[in-house]
Amino acid sequence: MDKLKEKILKEGIVYPGNIIKVDGFLNHQIDVELLNEIGKAFYDRFKDTKIDKILTIEASGIAIAVISAQYFKVPVVFAKKSESKLTLDQQWSTSIHSYTKDKTSRVQVSKSYLRENESILIIDDFLANGEAAFGLMDLITQAKAHIAGIGIVIEKGFQEGGKRLRAENIHLESLAIIESMDEKGIIFR
Repeated sequence: MDKLKEKILKEGIVYPGNIIKVDGFLNHQIDVELLNEIGKAFYDRFKDTKIDKILTIEASGIAIAVISAQYFKVPVVFAKKSESKLTLDQQWSTSIHSYTKDKTSRVQVSKSYLRENESILIIDDFLANGEAAFGLMDLITQAKAHIAGIGIVIEKGFQEGGKRLRAENIHLESLAIIESMDEKGIIFR
């Protein structure tokens, strides 16, 4: 996705610790036109795969998943980071460590929304070490559903997440893979 890469180069800000800030267009303020193209790109890459639902994690993945879901014509389910007294015994749950926030959160999805034998596509904004992806895969596995694949907007190719997922033979589609980045610039794979 050339437009995505151009936007990353133009507006992305690299911080120490291998962090890139793209919240001006992807996950705080949202460039809807770009997001629409991202949704189409995911559809193009997964259109030949059976998809019953799209799963993401709150909050940054929701907008991307919703835009993508309109092309697949399926619902979006998102793993919540806050517990509800209404569903404590009726949910799938797992722990996910956020690389960017350096924080572990317990996330959950109602058992009503992830069911046995469904084919689930995971969509998320970033892939670094793969903790969110593996956590969402754990929720799908708990539900005895099928992992159809994973769509990532920006993969940090120099971190282990993509390598770990590919080693598991997961259908992984990353729209922009950053090979390296520092204060001097960003290089894509």
